[in-house]
Amino acid sequence: MDELKPSSPNSSALTPLDFLERAATVYGDCPSVVYNETSYTWSQTHRRCLQLASSLFSAGIKRHDVVSVVAPNTAAMYELHFAVPMSGAVLNNINTRLDARTINVLLLHSESKLVFVDCLSRDVVLEALSLFPPNSPRPQLVLITDDNEPSERSSLTVDFICTYESMVLRGDPNFVWIRPESDWEPMALNYTSGTTSAPKGVVHCHRGIFIVTVASLIDWAVPKQPVYLWTLPMFHTNGWSFPWGMAMVGGTNVCLRRIDFSTIYGLIKRHGVTHMCGAPVVLNMLTSSADNKPLDSPVQILTAGAPPPAAVLFRTESLGFVVSHGYGLTETAGIVVSCAWKRKWNQFPANERARLKSRQGVKLAGFTEIDVVDPRSGESVKRDGSTLGEVVLRGGCVMLGYFKDPQGTSKSMKSDGWFYTGDVGVMHPDGYLEIKDRSKDVVISGGENISSVEVESILYTNPAVNEAAVVARPDDHWGESPCAFVSLKTGLTEKPKEKDIIDFCREKMPHYMVPKTVVLKEDLPKTSTGKIQKFLLREMAKQMGPRRASRM
Repeated sequence: MDELKPSSPNSSALTPLDFLERAATVYGDCPSVVYNETSYTWSQTHRRCLQLASSLFSAGIKRHDVVSVVAPNTAAMYELHFAVPMSGAVLNNINTRLDARTINVLLLHSESKLVFVDCLSRDVVLEALSLFPPNSPRPQLVLITDDNEPSERSSLTVDFICTYESMVLRGDPNFVWIRPESDWEPMALNYTSGTTSAPKGVVHCHRGIFIVTVASLIDWAVPKQPVYLWTLPMFHTNGWSFPWGMAMVGGTNVCLRRIDFSTIYGLIKRHGVTHMCGAPVVLNMLTSSADNKPLDSPVQILTAGAPPPAAVLFRTESLGFVVSHGYGLTETAGIVVSCAWKRKWNQFPANERARLKSRQGVKLAGFTEIDVVDPRSGESVKRDGSTLGEVVLRGGCVMLGYFKDPQGTSKSMKSDGWFYTGDVGVMHPDGYLEIKDRSKDVVISGGENISSVEVESILYTNPAVNEAAVVARPDDHWGESPCAFVSLKTGLTEKPKEKDIIDFCREKMPHYMVPKTVVLKEDLPKTSTGKIQKFLLREMAKQMGPRRASRM
């Protein structure tokens, strides 16, 4: 069979952009995007994306140019996930909560040629451009207007070449979009979400995003024509690749600009939402109100990010949400590990079910391999559920690399064939992975490795605790010791003091793991995707100075 080789008919590039064309054919008259009072069908979305891609091409955007977007989950944001790469450009979504200085750094680093700017982000983007070096070329700006969001200035300023809608309307609906010549062509540039202080530019290709999109839909068992509520910001790893996934299954994308308790429940009821995604903080928000009532019908919710505490999982499912738990990174374009559920587990007590579901799980179909290894030797750790090691991955949706950072790329994508995540975990005897911490978040106290996640899980079982995060604080005796930052639930008749929290922990965990310091705060600093920014908390703990209390 040596004479049989790849040829043109079997070597066309895989791309998730094809899903839109198929959706227009199969689901043409079905709703595609709903935003406030605006609603489109799949045939309309397909046409609008072609028109926008045509206008980008006519504006001089070339293959592999970077086009940035600073916008929340609106209809325009959804369309741009298709229109930008259909013009041949690379999509670069930027976090709307970043300050002008950081946006300036990202636009300069990405060499962005054009930026789509939501009306409420106009001022911060203009400030970011004002920080450009005098002789540095600036990207052109397109303003995304919103009838539901009054702007401080009613007329278009000279800073913008046009509005989003005018760019759509002047485009050619018969535009032949720019297909990738190779699977490996870049499609998206995503900057890491900001839980560390130095974001890196992650480059993904069409092939990788195609693989993770299909694998995620299969693993989550998403049916045809779901109703998907966008509680996960699309600028966060391109919404875990579900913008393209919803086109593949002809789903309805219910977009919302802001996330709050009442809005989510209102949209679930109004549109018959069946699926949604979010970080564990979203689960906590959905269950923290005293006004919670069980859902009329089940809603599938996929969560990932920091390992969700078992207590939060239990509360969420008691309201009628069916929680699926996964694991992925910006560098994998979405979820690549999920807690594949076994039927026999349904017979277990509720607390045990929640404990099992808080594990990250096994690799998705379509992904190659996961493991937990000793970072020094590269050897697999024991599958005993307790031996810590670094989580490593390999598969088709792992990034091409970090943009303009060959050193960072080679450091994480090593010659042994693995991508080193920097996450600390264990492998259980049944083959299920469980993340224990980020390597930098492990507290090493008196020679003992303390998982901040395990301490946080206990803190979340305290009925007065709303949010908790544990970091290392310098300690004169132990080297470093656990420091817990805690926010309390509202409406408490009696608020616990710091000592009460410590005493609670002493009853629930080994004494060496108990936080030696507890700081009560109204709110904990977070990224726009709900991840607690531990690097800021670590700095706060460091500024407290070394703990000098006597040995406990």
